[in-house]
Amino acid sequence: MGYRARGFESHLRDRFDIHIGYREGNKILALLRFWKFLRRHRPDVTYVFDISYSAVMGSWLHRLFMRNVLIVETGDAIYELMRSNGNRGRLGLWLTRWLENFSLRMANHLVVRGTYHQRWLKQQGLKSDVIQDGVEAEAFAPHRAEYLRRKHGLNGELTVGMVGSSVWSEKLGMCYGWDLVETMRLVAQQPVRGIMIGDGSGIAHLKTLCREYGIQEKVLFLGRIPSETLPQYLSMIDVCLSTQTNDLVGRVRTTGKLPLYLANGRYVLASDVGEASLVLPKEMLVHYEGIKDEEYPARLKEKIETLLARPEILAGAANNIDVAKHNFDYALLAVRMREIIEGAVTQA
Repeated sequence: MGYRARGFESHLRDRFDIHIGYREGNKILALLRFWKFLRRHRPDVTYVFDISYSAVMGSWLHRLFMRNVLIVETGDAIYELMRSNGNRGRLGLWLTRWLENFSLRMANHLVVRGTYHQRWLKQQGLKSDVIQDGVEAEAFAPHRAEYLRRKHGLNGELTVGMVGSSVWSEKLGMCYGWDLVETMRLVAQQPVRGIMIGDGSGIAHLKTLCREYGIQEKVLFLGRIPSETLPQYLSMIDVCLSTQTNDLVGRVRTTGKLPLYLANGRYVLASDVGEASLVLPKEMLVHYEGIKDEEYPARLKEKIETLLARPEILAGAANNIDVAKHNFDYALLAVRMREIIEGAVTQA
């Protein structure tokens, strides 16, 4: 969210006087810091990125006294997300549901990052605008990756990978990246290598799974890569995976990594869910069932084998750069944000 806030700030600083606050410390201390931050700057508009206790409550307290405009942006159905992954107890779930309902109904204006999310809120009588996840398209332009490929021992193999934090869900028995490992198991005899960029509690589970399958050499775990060098590492990946579950959680989830893949000119294989369904060509979409589709890796395998047999198809990924520029570039999204902010002020 810090990258997103700074991305918009860079394009809107000529129109607005912008100050960005970051969450630090525990919830109570962070709430007080946000409140003091707002008291110091006395903004006409407070824009909250993502529903969190400290940011929402601190902004609400400030609005009680200053009567300014409060815009809340969310990219998740957070109660459904927490209920699905099983990482919170009953009290935690109750508090999450209360916070989400409170945030959605006390804000002057709502912004979501997915089209389906907007439709879902409309069914509940809530109006919102869509500003998709963004990317600085020029900054994420493709790089020559020969040196990095040689450095990591990628010798003419088709690379399939993904970027993101991987958090293990004991309830679901899965985490971000499970589809990559399972697919690598199915193509173990093919000239294909997996690349996982990111950290989190799920990485250890994925590495254990690779050892159990005997495919330790098939998946390269690179850990967290700084954002300034991420475009170079993305350029190592021929095919990027973008998987969302086919349920309410997945359909409204943000598409944060997809714009990065597109701007970098990567070929994408995405579950046919949510925003990806609206912007990607049919050949890049893969059917997905439910929360954990055990057959999904087999469908990915078929797509990958087609690319191995017909590598010229990968050239079509160059068109994704234009898709990113016309749908997700911060320069474009900032125009929409400016209109929303000015409209919210006018209506207040």
